[in-house]
Amino acid sequence: MKNLRLTITLFFIALFVSASGSVNEKNALISLYNATNGSEWTVKWDLNTPINTWHGITVVNDKVTAIDLKFNNLQGVLPKEMGDLKDLEILNLGFNKLKGEIPVTLANLKKLKELKLFMNQFEGKIPTVIGKLRNLEILELYSNLFSGEIPVELTGLTNLKDLQLGSNNLSGNIPAKIGELKNLEKLGLLDNKLEGYIPLEISKLNNLEELVLAQNNLEGDIPFEFINLKKLKTFMVSDNKLKTEYVSVIEDVEHAGKLLLETSNNTYLVDRD
Repeated sequence: MKNLRLTITLFFIALFVSASGSVNEKNALISLYNATNGSEWTVKWDLNTPINTWHGITVVNDKVTAIDLKFNNLQGVLPKEMGDLKDLEILNLGFNKLKGEIPVTLANLKKLKELKLFMNQFEGKIPTVIGKLRNLEILELYSNLFSGEIPVELTGLTNLKDLQLGSNNLSGNIPAKIGELKNLEKLGLLDNKLEGYIPLEISKLNNLEELVLAQNNLEGDIPFEFINLKKLKTFMVSDNKLKTEYVSVIEDVEHAGKLLLETSNNTYLVDRD
């Protein structure tokens, strides 16, 4: 009889913990709704219905795993309660009117694989705590108002495949440790205030297909070792302070294994084999 009572007690405790988790997630989503002027969203939520019926919300095994609210007229700031969505794998809030700083509580989202906050009005420095999101594969923060240097902590995100920080107000040098992002396929730093030399270490990114560094204050030469980037298809470095002004560097589809380099005066075919 005692064992039966213990089993029943543990059962209800488990139910309570599970319910608390669901309540925490719902409260976090309601905080997001209220903080971003939900009554003016393009597609609104009915807060009296289950969260798995809410627009842009994916629920798996009673856990919120994805939020996709791009193009939905979100206005305001991200609440700190976003950090309570600890099973979240995808967060896409692109093409909205969000402002303020990214809350540091996002560091709690250890399962996050995709963080897309592009085309908003976020400002301040890119939080170094994003470097704690070790499962992150996609980080898209382009077209905001971020300032300061690129956090070196981001170079610890070794699962990253896509890093897009273009069209902000970022300054300083490109971290040399960026060469540690071995899985990186796309790197976009377009239209910032970055300076110094293009790191030689980028030549270690053997999976890189797209490298966009145009419209900065970079100087010196393109490292010769970039010729070893066998998968590189697009390389844009125009409008910098390089010794040679390159218009574009793209894959030459007519000559397999070669790059077409265009300068302001000449066009060169470079053999990568």
